[in-house]
Amino acid sequence: MKKLLVVFSLISACSAYSLACTNFMAGKDATTDGNVYVTYAADSYSLFGFLRFQPAADHAEGEKRKIVDWDTGKPLGEIPQVAHTYSVVGNMNEHQLVIGETTYGGREELYGETGIDYGSLIYIALERCRTAREAIGCMTSLVKEYGYASEGESFTIADTREVWILELIGKGKTEKGAVWAAARIPDDCISAHANQARITQIDFSDRKHANWMWSEDVVKFARERGYFSGKDKDFSFSDTYNPLDFVGAYICEARVWSFFNHFADVDKYYDYATGKGGERMPLYIRPDRKLSLRDMKICMRDQYEGTPLDITQGTDAGPWHSKLRYGSLGFELDSVKYWYERPIATQQTGWSFVAQIRPNVPDQVGGIFWFGVDDAATSMYVPMYCTIEAVPECFAEGNGDLYTYSSTSAFWAFNKVANWAYTKYSSMFPDIKKVQEQWDNYLENLTPAIEHSVAEMSPKDAKATLTQICANQAEAVTEAWNKLYEYLLVKYLDGQERKETGAPINGRGLFKRNEWGEPVGPNRPPFPEDFLRQIAPEVAHE
Repeated sequence: MKKLLVVFSLISACSAYSLACTNFMAGKDATTDGNVYVTYAADSYSLFGFLRFQPAADHAEGEKRKIVDWDTGKPLGEIPQVAHTYSVVGNMNEHQLVIGETTYGGREELYGETGIDYGSLIYIALERCRTAREAIGCMTSLVKEYGYASEGESFTIADTREVWILELIGKGKTEKGAVWAAARIPDDCISAHANQARITQIDFSDRKHANWMWSEDVVKFARERGYFSGKDKDFSFSDTYNPLDFVGAYICEARVWSFFNHFADVDKYYDYATGKGGERMPLYIRPDRKLSLRDMKICMRDQYEGTPLDITQGTDAGPWHSKLRYGSLGFELDSVKYWYERPIATQQTGWSFVAQIRPNVPDQVGGIFWFGVDDAATSMYVPMYCTIEAVPECFAEGNGDLYTYSSTSAFWAFNKVANWAYTKYSSMFPDIKKVQEQWDNYLENLTPAIEHSVAEMSPKDAKATLTQICANQAEAVTEAWNKLYEYLLVKYLDGQERKETGAPINGRGLFKRNEWGEPVGPNRPPFPEDFLRQIAPEVAHE
């Protein structure tokens, strides 16, 4: 039986940074449809799941843009506004530029407090830029001019042609600016990052920046601070600014390994990814097969199934194989630090997306921002076209919040299903997956018909039509999950399982009644045998 991984606290102290968020990416030649894919899970117990929307706008000369820290809401100041800003749906703008992130923290003495935070950098770039290269230039110029007010950060930045990873960290509380490096992911490759800096050696010979960009002082600053003393060719951004420890491997790099593991033989990197040393995992790999939209969704719902890290297995998963762990990611007992697995799909996700960046579609259609809220393993990705003019009510900001329940909010609908399922996961999860697959098939088959219907429309009419269609689908999915919750509540009431007469229809169960129309007794399945053997010594017996 799988056990918690044990690490002496002297070797691996708990990192100060948040172990949240995951990004996957696939170049256009690595996918079945020739599209670029980017995924992102925004994971935090403090996040409410809603779909951000910013319409395109013209701005008067002298107008300012307020900077508000994305994590805390703290005002950080303001900067001059540009004459025109683009429409942004979630993390995708009208030109199909997409930006995601994960926080890696890095050297704490380099954390900034003034200037622009990482979240504001993302949305300012989406408002102002058309391409990934423009966005990298915008973001790095902003922190150079105004300072950087966050921890070390990895950004995924992609457009219809290219995918880049930008890794950036500040210069501390007394020096403005940041040091950074950016690497272009080859078109036939996939990559990922998950709270650990991943760029190592930089190709400083690439002076035309075909595949590499960097701050001019990225090595010089490290020398001045005493972080690095070797030759430039041996300089590693990750090893210098975010040295790998056990947590960076087992909690963070293991998620990257799991993504790669779906598409290539990466067994030789398993020891590295689980904190045992060994050969370091590369920044990107060429997959053994091309990836599809469904593949990206499956990977976002990954819980390490089929690997030794499977979060639904082991004593800590309880009798019903739940992924839920109480407390934080680890605990200390008798001066020893223990760590739970940290899968890609996690209960504290506020929202996540799979961005489908499509170079060969009409402008009035554009890319698709497949958006979901709460735990991706039990959630749905609903298509939001990047040209829509408003978001559905169920995804709207202000429709409830983390402390306010709303019966029309998708966030609360999906949380009801997931949190009820955690109580008897191995029984309820298959029921959820059936409904999830039905909706995946329906929505993926629906999008070509949607696009055909608007192909001959004017851009104005196409936007209005797509806005209404996206709203209808989002509301239908939310209603389906409310019905699914009702079905699961009835079926598994009091820990039992109600007898059924057939498969549920539209989330409604068909439960058995006797010949007079009254409910019959439930099935009463016992604990699984492996758990019964654990508790048997403590239970009375004949």
